[in-house]
Amino acid sequence: MPLRLLAVLFCLLYSLRAGAADDTDPSLVIDSYVQQYTVATNGGYRMTVDHAKTIVQARAVQEHSQYYISYNRALDVVETIDAHIRKRDGRRVPVASAQIKDQQEAVSSDAPMFQDTRLKIIVFPGIEAGDQLVVHYVVRRHTPLFPGHFEDLSFSRSFANPHFQLIYDMPASMPLYADAVGFAPVQLASAPGRKRYQWHYIDGPNPRIEDGSVSYLDYGKRLAVSTFPGYGAFARAYDARSAGQARVTPAIAALAAQLVAHLPDPRARALALSDWVRKHIRYVGVYVGPGGVVPHAAAMVLAKRYGDCKDHAILLESLLRAAGIESSAALVNSGNAYRLPATPTLGIFNHVITYVPALDLFLDSTAESIAAGYLPMGVMDKPVLLAKTGTLTRTPSRQPERNRSFTWFAIDKDGRSSFSMAKINAGAVAEPYRQAVRDTKEADRRLLVEQMLQGLGQRGEGVFDAGKLDDSGDEYSMRLSGNSDNFASLPGPVGLPTSFNFWGGLGETVVAFGQERARTQDFVCPAFDTEEETGFTFPDGIRIIAMPRPVALHDANLDYSARYTLRGNVVVAQRRATFRHDGMVCTAAEYQRMQPLLNSMIADLKSQVIIGD
Repeated sequence: MPLRLLAVLFCLLYSLRAGAADDTDPSLVIDSYVQQYTVATNGGYRMTVDHAKTIVQARAVQEHSQYYISYNRALDVVETIDAHIRKRDGRRVPVASAQIKDQQEAVSSDAPMFQDTRLKIIVFPGIEAGDQLVVHYVVRRHTPLFPGHFEDLSFSRSFANPHFQLIYDMPASMPLYADAVGFAPVQLASAPGRKRYQWHYIDGPNPRIEDGSVSYLDYGKRLAVSTFPGYGAFARAYDARSAGQARVTPAIAALAAQLVAHLPDPRARALALSDWVRKHIRYVGVYVGPGGVVPHAAAMVLAKRYGDCKDHAILLESLLRAAGIESSAALVNSGNAYRLPATPTLGIFNHVITYVPALDLFLDSTAESIAAGYLPMGVMDKPVLLAKTGTLTRTPSRQPERNRSFTWFAIDKDGRSSFSMAKINAGAVAEPYRQAVRDTKEADRRLLVEQMLQGLGQRGEGVFDAGKLDDSGDEYSMRLSGNSDNFASLPGPVGLPTSFNFWGGLGETVVAFGQERARTQDFVCPAFDTEEETGFTFPDGIRIIAMPRPVALHDANLDYSARYTLRGNVVVAQRRATFRHDGMVCTAAEYQRMQPLLNSMIADLKSQVIIGD
């Protein structure tokens, strides 16, 4: 009996652990999802979708009361839509045609160039828990994105999905390459001259996506299919679609000449041209996939003064060419995907930037708050496909950046204090801070110090000095000064914190880095170099009862030091933290190794100076 009881307890504990690891959302079950493509030799297709899902919990009603079908009016025809609700008592409630809306996709609502991107929205009336929503629709693509080719990328959301089938009916002359993880192939009979492929999704536990982890596409279940045998062929097809769009017109030549005048250095020319596009061409967020793959002509983008990523890239390519600098579009993922499937597919590429081979320089002119010469964190250390050559390369994994802050408090006997702070941001982080302040209204800037004090649990007021906002250099400084009415509860004893996170301070950086107790997934771990100094001047009669101990921490990638000095009635806390890694992605094992250091850093950042009268 004891052995049997032990076995039962073991099974129970195992099931509880397995259940805790499973993050499948129980509010909805996808009863069936069958998607079939019938592909023509020109790359066009007819896509048929049959989708049935059951609302299990009331909290799923809001999210799933509408069903979205995205299509491109210039490429697609939505041939059929049929939808109904199957109620718990078996009744079938059809969705009337008036409840199927057609509207422009929101991201292109203010950009006439992108009005071809549309949505069919099925509005299910009066749904409740227990209802099954059933949709059948057919979309015909008469004009393929890549003539003579087909590609697709699929994965599943974290719901139970026991019957997920993907079927591709292809011409026998168009072999389909696949990269399948968590999808099992199914053998199908084929008609003469055709070849049918099918994969079945392997349903099972869905791990929780940890904070800051890499994309699910990097480690989860996915199916990438394509008629492209490799990335070189894919790049050539992409480049062919933009042929001639970067033509240098007189207007583009004149603008380029004006912008690079007196700049003999090719790198300086490239940076100036990229910065002009960044600052003067409004970005309209239509990604490569939904928005098509053909950029608008550079002359049109210049005239309209807006465009998506591929439009930015084509205008920059034209301006660079006018200045005697050749460049290439570079396809990349701007999210958390750091790996490419073995089979090339447009689904993994959602962004286009620019590469200048002669300078080995990447430029992203869509990043409004990132100065030319630097890259947004989302495209760093990423595999990129160069459209001109068809080669795969990688963006830089590091770039110079440093944060420094110096904060001083002069404390009165009644516990009030006056303070001043200087924050200096250098390298890649200079322009983001500068742009954030530019985007802040003057009235809001006047309240900035007061709001920051409120965030620290204090009352007071002050002045914010924005510094030089019209500059575009590699360093940006801002200053704060003011008064706090309740800085210290004197007479003591009382503890004063030794670290203050006014705006992106060291404490915020460390806490964000160590936000998970444990990790099982690779995660994004950007480098940082932060230094802060906090000083206190105390009035006569105040005793320094206790000071934090100095800290020195070190491992292969992480360095942290903190020291505290007392000179008369002045206490100074100085901290420096740096993190460097070979890439932007760290492993769960590396996180486990760094946990003791992160915990010690957080403990030190919470340390206090104890004072009394």
